[in-house]
Amino acid sequence: MNQPVSYSKDAGEVSARYRQAGEVSSVTYPSGTHVRFTAPGSVTSGQYGLFEWNMTGTPDGAHPHFHKTFSESFYVTEGTVRLFNGEVWIDAVKGDFLYVPQGGIHAFSNESGAPARMLILFAPAPPREEYFRELAAVRSSGRTLTDEEWIALWARHDQYPA
Repeated sequence: MNQPVSYSKDAGEVSARYRQAGEVSSVTYPSGTHVRFTAPGSVTSGQYGLFEWNMTGTPDGAHPHFHKTFSESFYVTEGTVRLFNGEVWIDAVKGDFLYVPQGGIHAFSNESGAPARMLILFAPAPPREEYFRELAAVRSSGRTLTDEEWIALWARHDQYPA
């Protein structure tokens, strides 16, 4: 299968981007879930976003939803994460992977009572870190949003309830 050429020069160039762990920004939710924005679109020229999702044993996650402009993939690196593929919930363990194309209904949660970790890949890279920061601020403030306010917040970030 021939891939379209996205680099047209005849010689390679020095263009790799290295980030030390201390350069990676993050957010922590009241549940203890800690999200590291390992490679947001601002680092990958918008090609993808890669986040590390570290969950405590406290139940937490996302309800079924879909996105219109990007795909999302989940790769479990530790523990058990419940992944919803649009039809059924799957208890995914280390090494398990779920790809969700644009428009695909999905969700995730940690209900195991033990810590779990996964990588989430967004492609192309929307500024998802803005959504996760806004969501953490809402949760940390203790404020209660109306259904209309939730719908507006989600829509600003290409997230639609299923």
